[in-house]
Amino acid sequence: MGELADTTGITKRTIDYYTTLGLLKAERSTSNYRYYSFEAIDRLRIIEDKKSAGMSLEDIKQELEKDSVEEIDIHEIRLHMKYLEKEVSHLLEQINNKEENTQHTIKQKISSESVALMQSLLLLIT
Repeated sequence: MGELADTTGITKRTIDYYTTLGLLKAERSTSNYRYYSFEAIDRLRIIEDKKSAGMSLEDIKQELEKDSVEEIDIHEIRLHMKYLEKEVSHLLEQINNKEENTQHTIKQKISSESVALMQSLLLLIT
């Protein structure tokens, strides 16, 4: 915590308060010392900027939590899209390897919404 205070110019007491409020996350050592990641420096600057702009600490916390959840959601969506891309590629490969009559039957079973979704996903992925 001392290094973080020295690096940012923010007092240990303030850092402790932000940690208690849940604005900062710290890892605890076996001897109960707090260790902060490098991201804590940026997060402290964001907190201080928002505080200077007149935001309450509760509002800052809600905004930071919202940003964190959105980042997780985007990551999950990207992973799911990659999975779908592989699945679509595999299906297209199978369709191309079938006879023309079988291809027509398979294409009829795919709904227009599914085709639109696959096309959209392919556009987003590439």
